Amino acid sequence: MKNTVSTFLSMKQNGERLTEITSYDYTTAKLVEKAGINAILVGDSLGMTMMGYDTTLPVTMEDMIHHSACVVRACENTMVIMDMPFMSYQASVSEAVRNAGRLMKEARGHAVKLEGGAAVAEQIRAITDSGIPVQAHIGMTPQSVNVFGGFKVQGKGEDAAKRLLEDAFTVQEAGAFSVVLECVPPKLAALISKKLTIPTIGIGAGAGCDGQVLVYQDMLGMNMDFTPKFAKQFDNIGERMVDAFRTYMNEVQNGTFPTEKQSFVKSDCSDEYLAKLDAEF
Repeated sequence: MKNTVSTFLSMKQNGERLTEITSYDYTTAKLVEKAGINAILVGDSLGMTMMGYDTTLPVTMEDMIHHSACVVRACENTMVIMDMPFMSYQASVSEAVRNAGRLMKEARGHAVKLEGGAAVAEQIRAITDSGIPVQAHIGMTPQSVNVFGGFKVQGKGEDAAKRLLEDAFTVQEAGAFSVVLECVPPKLAALISKKLTIPTIGIGAGAGCDGQVLVYQDMLGMNMDFTPKFAKQFDNIGERMVDAFRTYMNEVQNGTFPTEKQSFVKSDCSDEYLAKLDAEF
């Protein structure tokens, strides 16, 4: 069944948990599609997971369009949500609408995501008024890492908790169809989820959210240098990939790969003719 913004709303209303996961390429997206996940987030986290930056800030619109288009081509039923990168929407409402439109037209995804609460409510309203679904993102917003002084939990104090709840209501009123809560205390995230009519998608925000999202490299153990506290490793694909690469290297070096099974045995040239060529050259 095709997943849409209506799927998100009906699942929340029915008390069903939503699943969202990142993907940045065709091959991985095909696997996510086969698994039946509700939505793929083409996150600007690709700056760190795929491009090797230490933050998401250097990611461009062209990066997002390229990777999003690859993912979209793999998906028939999975909803594809595309991150709007740093400074693609903050400068003005008109620029936000224009860049959201570029993502939809050029990458052909199904929705965009942008970070921030009340500060970007005008942008959310204008984008949704243009016919583009918006997933909001509050709490620890990675594009604001320099303002926060690092990747830190948000909403811990009373004033901060109230502001976060206000932000959640603001993005809902602006027209967002769902909101990501990142690195938010679980009790606060559960309260926000209870109060909102749109679904909440948690990442490091506890089990009280209406759904969850993870970076796939984190949940598969592919980031061997660091695993965030909130990311459970559902498999250790990273180690298994390293083992496979080493096995391939060893078999090439000792001559056991390729075998006849991996070779195109049939030839139109006889052994005699090949021997003649050997003698001539």
